[in-house]
Order: sequence, then structure tokens, then C-alpha cells
Amino acid sequence: MSFLPQLIFLIILSAAGFFLIKRVKFLRRNILLGKAETRNDQPDKRWKTMLLVALGQQKMFKRFIPAFLHFFVYVGFLVINLEVLEFVLDGIFGTHRLFAPYLGGAYVAAMNFFEFLAVMVLISCVIFLIRRNVVKVPRFTKPEMKGWPAMDGNLILCIEIVLMMAILKMNAADQILASRGVGHYIVVGDLFFSGLLHPIFDNMSTEFLIFVERAAWWFHIVGILAFAIYVTYSKHLHIFLAFPNTWYSNLKPKGEMSTMPAVTNEVNMMLGIPTDAPADPPAEIGRFGAKDINDLSWINVMNAYSCTECGRCTSECPANLTGKKLSPRKIMMDVRDRAEEVGKSLDAGGKGLEDGKSLLGDYITKEELNACTSCNACVEACPVNIDPLAIILEMRRYVAMEESGTPAQWNAMFQNMETSFAPWKFSPQDRFNWAEKVKEEEIPD
Repeated sequence: MSFLPQLIFLIILSAAGFFLIKRVKFLRRNILLGKAETRNDQPDKRWKTMLLVALGQQKMFKRFIPAFLHFFVYVGFLVINLEVLEFVLDGIFGTHRLFAPYLGGAYVAAMNFFEFLAVMVLISCVIFLIRRNVVKVPRFTKPEMKGWPAMDGNLILCIEIVLMMAILKMNAADQILASRGVGHYIVVGDLFFSGLLHPIFDNMSTEFLIFVERAAWWFHIVGILAFAIYVTYSKHLHIFLAFPNTWYSNLKPKGEMSTMPAVTNEVNMMLGIPTDAPADPPAEIGRFGAKDINDLSWINVMNAYSCTECGRCTSECPANLTGKKLSPRKIMMDVRDRAEEVGKSLDAGGKGLEDGKSLLGDYITKEELNACTSCNACVEACPVNIDPLAIILEMRRYVAMEESGTPAQWNAMFQNMETSFAPWKFSPQDRFNWAEKVKEEEIPD
């Protein structure tokens, strides 16, 4: 029977690994529904961007208070998970505090640091809950944040609070049992934060303390494994995807819009300009712009799965601030939801992308797309370098070039640019008439 806990732990660990791998494969397939795109230029700059933005949280600190709190949650997640390694090894080998005999005083220092981070994570999560549900920060109360998105944010904060409390309770009960010389429990030294809980447990029986310590241990490790799986269904997937997402950031100047190579080559050939067109071009040019997720690049879809739903993009969007329906955060959430829908349909043997729906129309409206000013405020504001504008421009390109569905005022402007090389309807030769008129007025007879 002594091997039963190890057997149960191995079964739970294996099950968690199975479901996690299955979900990761599902996400990978969904992301690759997007078109191929290569971004491997400037590797040094890409590594630097990833280290500063994803690991260093550089863009978070544009808003100091939430960044300060998020920093502790983030560091806590990275560092406390080192303790989870000991949990896993203890569960596999049936040991208890495996590293303690080998690290000595360093183990005590590490445990105190872990507990400090656990307390800071707990405090930060409580403040985040207050900001969301009591203060009601405006960017968390937008229409797209109703229902599951709001519940997801609150749920993850509550889970983190409970997990941190489990660590402190486990350590408190563990050290009282060690001081009583019970079984395999080891006295590791003074643990400040869990030591504050000793008065609560001191008068409890040894049997009950063993129950508390074991229950907290199992709750924490099973909770961590369940959390790892849950994250893949949650906006908190950005914990992992922030790193590849920032590495594949668009490093071009913010104001530079991408062109369609097929169209550029056609125009160049008409003008007699050498082109990069392949010797055997395809029989027909693919779709102009994007109607559904398969028309976007895989990087666009990865952007959607990396979205933290923090709403910084929407809170900076001038169109949204003036009451228009456009919300860059909703655009990213819609892309992700459509990818999930198509992926589940494919897994169920359904029609997938041929289900009669599309990203344009069923998820994102023309009104939202037309409201965008292309100012790049959303791109600049995103803490993990997501690019909603790239998606908006591709979808707007489809509306203009495939559907001719742009507003009448836009069509007039397009025609003027085509014929007069300017948004206004007058001859290019007359473009500087205003300057000549001003010059005449300034020079006296």
C-alpha cells in the first residue's frame, strides 16, 4: 500500500500530460490554418524584442500600478514553479522535501523567497479582483468582456489565490509536524510567512495536521496540473505564447503597410519594371485580402491566441473612444473564436471552413472595420506586440477589392487617387495652384 500514493500520482501526471499534449496539437493545427508567412529576418533584434517585451515585461510598465502587481504574479509563476519540480519528484519517488538535505541553508532561503512571492501573488490577485469587480476599470467592462471572458479573468485570479494559500498552509502544517518529530517530516528552519499561521495549527492533533499537510500538497500539485491544462483554454495562454509571439513581431516601421506581391508584380509588368514574379505564376491569383481565418497568416492567428484580453489596445483606440463599435481586442477575440469553431468542426468530422460561416460578417462587421483610422495605437499599446491592424487591413482589403463594399465616399477617393494621384478631384498639374495664389497675394504690386 505504500506505493499507492505514487501510483495515483503517476496516473494523474500521465493523464495531465496526455490532455495537455492533445490540446497543444489542437492549438498548433488551428494556428496553422492561417497562410504561410516567414519572419526570420533580423534574428538579433527578434531575440532582443522577446527578452525585453515577453520576459522583461517592458511595455507593461507604461501603466505602472497594474504593471507592478502583474510583475509579482509573473515572477511568482516562474519562480514558484521551481518548487513544483520538487513536488513532482516527491510524488514520483515517494520522498518528502527531496532537495532539503542537499541544499541546507540555501533551501531555507529559497523557501522564504517562494513564500514571499506567494504572498505577493495573493495580494496582487486580490487587488486585481477588486479592480475588475468593485472599481470596474472601464476597459474590463466593454461589451466583448461580458459572460465567459469576465468569468475567465475572475476564475484564474481565484485559482491563483487558493493555490498560494495551499502552499502557506502546507508549509505551516509541515513544520509543526517536523517540530513534533513525526515520521519523515524535516525541520528546514524558520519560514516567516507560513510561520505566522502556526498559532492556528499549534493546538491541532498530529493526525489532523498530517491530513491538512497531505491535502494541501495534493491540492496544490493537482491544481497546478489542472491549471496547466485550463490555461490552454483560457486567455492566460499568453503565459506561454507571449514568447514566440514577440519573437515573430512585425519589425517594420509602424506606418508601413504590407502590399500584395501578386498585385505589385502585375502592376510592375504593366509598367515594364523588372519583377520578382515566379517563372510559372499560378493560373489565378488567390483571394485579395481576408474573408476568413485561412486568408490570414498563421502569425495573425497566433496573435489572436496570444491575446491577454487586457484591453489596453481598445482603451487607446481613438475610434472606440469616440463611441464607434471598433474594439481591437474584440477583433482578436473573434479571430480566436473562429479558429476554435473551425478546429472543433474539423475534429468532429464537420465541414470546417466550409460551414457557411466566415470571419467577416458572422464575427466582424464592416462597420467595425471601416471605423479603424490605421493609427497603430492598438499595436503600440499591446504588452505582447499583437498586431490587430494587420488583420483589420487585410479584411478591409477584401471588402474593397473583392466585394466593392466600401462606403461611397471611399470609392470616390479611390477613383481620385487612381486618376488624379490625390484624394481630391483635380488635375495633378493644378496641385500647386494654391501656392502660386498665396505667392501672388504676398507680393505687392
